[in-house]
Amino acid sequence: MVKFTWHNGDVPDNLKVTQVYGALFTKNGQILLMARERDNQLIFSLSGGTTELYDKDMEATLRRELYEEINTTIEKPILLGYQDVDEDNGKPVYAQVRMVAMIEEIGESRPDLDGGETYKRLLTNPKRAIELLNWGESGRLMIEEAVRIAKQKLKVKFTYKKDKWV
Repeated sequence: MVKFTWHNGDVPDNLKVTQVYGALFTKNGQILLMARERDNQLIFSLSGGTTELYDKDMEATLRRELYEEINTTIEKPILLGYQDVDEDNGKPVYAQVRMVAMIEEIGESRPDLDGGETYKRLLTNPKRAIELLNWGESGRLMIEEAVRIAKQKLKVKFTYKKDKWV
């Protein structure tokens, strides 16, 4: 069984980073989730994706994926932390990085430039994001740390009113 363990801060040098995703906030504290429909239900996720050899760094991976998937730009991202993934199959444990950023602009909804799927996009509060993501303890810790960093370093004011599809 695959085991995910959340860690705040930098990825150790011995772990390979396989993906970079972002906890993206508006100034009023809403977090942006993407959703895809599977078997007549919505599956929510943060946006981001797989590192590519041509990406200069983790920030470049995140910016590229946000543009491709949800046509969104961000201000300078901050490292949130990572979850190590142990697939319990004899292969080395690897890291999935998470970053925090303020949303600069959410462009028009359009098909993913890489896969062609058009994702739904929801602005919601962090508590609801934890529920919708349904990522267990690792996911809860990740979003709680993202909120802490958003308040402290991005000066986000959590004054949102209600969910909004964008």
